[in-house]
Amino acid sequence: MTLHHNLPQHVAIIMDGNRRWARKHRQPAFEGHRAGYRTLKRIGDVALERGIKYLTVWAFSTENWHRAKREVQFLLNFVEWVLREELVEFHRKGVHLVVTGRLHELSAKLQKLISDAMNLTRDNTRGVLNVLLNYGGRAEIVDAVRAIVRAQPDPDSVNAELIASHLYHPEIPNPDLIIRTSGELRLSGLMPWQAEYSELIFVEKLWPDFTARDFDACLAEFARRDRRFGTK
Repeated sequence: MTLHHNLPQHVAIIMDGNRRWARKHRQPAFEGHRAGYRTLKRIGDVALERGIKYLTVWAFSTENWHRAKREVQFLLNFVEWVLREELVEFHRKGVHLVVTGRLHELSAKLQKLISDAMNLTRDNTRGVLNVLLNYGGRAEIVDAVRAIVRAQPDPDSVNAELIASHLYHPEIPNPDLIIRTSGELRLSGLMPWQAEYSELIFVEKLWPDFTARDFDACLAEFARRDRRFGTK
């Protein structure tokens, strides 16, 4: 596929459909999550090749704690495995790994692995992989407001810029493009503050079936859109 020059700087993906993929293939849910991770690695490589600077993926939401205990434990253990066994590969590729969410609610072991991974890769400049873990959009805004209230500012000084500066990682630019797989037509709380002017693309395919060609098609669709940001 011939790609346009008008590429997004930041792409966020809601990787939806792992469990449905597993059911479709008559496999347990955790096999769907494993397949989803393989897809993430492939698409991550494509994003780097295309020159996408920031890639955000939603790995575990604040609502996911309500899933079956066995599945939740698998997901968290799988994140630990990735941080232990796959980190060297991310580092070798020049990827700066960022993990975003209510990390203080995770186990001490997982917090340590996250901290070590972010520190190891912090000087990498080829691309940023922002993994949303124990993340919820409302939770992020609530935490930002709490931080502002603790500082006891003059009420008249509270504006959009101040709130944005207290989000989890304000140094990461807002997503230009948000992709959701599996045919669901909603954002489910993905970065509600930052997504104000994001272009949205919804794909029917389940996440494990999402391909480089599908990703390129999303980039091409983004390039065709006229982004006016409310100015025209």
